[in-house]
Amino acid sequence: MDVIVLAGGFGTRLRPWTEGRAKPLLPLLDKTLLERVVEAVPFEMVDRVVVAAGYGIDEMESFLAGANLPYEIVLSVENEAMGTGGAVALARQHLSGQGPVLVLNGDLISSVDVTALVVHHAATGAKATLSLWEVEDPSRFGVCDLDESGMIGRFQEKPEPGTEFSNLINAGCYLIERDVLNGLSSDKHSMEREVFPGLAEAGGMAGLAFTGYFVDAGTPESFIEAAQVCIANGRYDSGHVEDDSWFGKGSNCIGAAHSSSIGQGCNIEEGASVSDCVILSEANIGTGARLDGCLVGQGANVAPDSNYSGLVIGHGASV
Repeated sequence: MDVIVLAGGFGTRLRPWTEGRAKPLLPLLDKTLLERVVEAVPFEMVDRVVVAAGYGIDEMESFLAGANLPYEIVLSVENEAMGTGGAVALARQHLSGQGPVLVLNGDLISSVDVTALVVHHAATGAKATLSLWEVEDPSRFGVCDLDESGMIGRFQEKPEPGTEFSNLINAGCYLIERDVLNGLSSDKHSMEREVFPGLAEAGGMAGLAFTGYFVDAGTPESFIEAAQVCIANGRYDSGHVEDDSWFGKGSNCIGAAHSSSIGQGCNIEEGASVSDCVILSEANIGTGARLDGCLVGQGANVAPDSNYSGLVIGHGASV
């Protein structure tokens, strides 16, 4: 089947990491964020991946030209923000296959079972089938009402505490039939707010909950969590894990690392300590430095005896 990845954002919450750099190409261990999102889908199920993007197009084209990926991948370029519905509609021209299309939000690292989603979609005869995740506090999200047959009857946007009719939220992965896609407006609009409710009211919207893990890697804190999830679930092809940290090829750690991702060629000097950090390739952490909850850009240098918490350090920067 065809897969659409919605990756049109500017990544403002991850600045300065995303200044002059496309967010989908930020590394999560030894693959890009884009590859991590797509690897939720079994490779043998993928015909073509269409990436709906609006920023860093030249960089992404360069990456794709040299990438050795097990699927075909093309860009659908948004010249202006189109919303999720407009982005999906714009991507239609690049679709190649038949049958339902899988749409993935470009920030999500999850354990969603796409095979089970496909089976449920076929069994219910739905026009669209949404992956669902259970949360304790749904007041920050839009929730849906799922009946015993696996169909969604209605949606509720950011309910006041105690008024929610469900704890199941949209998990950013859904199957949608071609006739629904073909009927989408080309104008800016939202799938979640303007398309899904109508499908649910018409009895054409199914849902399937999954368990495991679900991380939106769009903030510094959640990007770190996404790296930790990848480490804990063995989502890496190179490097090695010591205790609870991943070390890329050629990295050198004389100091201490806890629950962190250390990119290839990094150097952590004697007495330095990094905890809950993501450190990209070729960075250097000076003697006695202490970092907690930080993102350290590619080729960055952290001075000896520095002490930082929650800092995003740009690529090539010195602090």
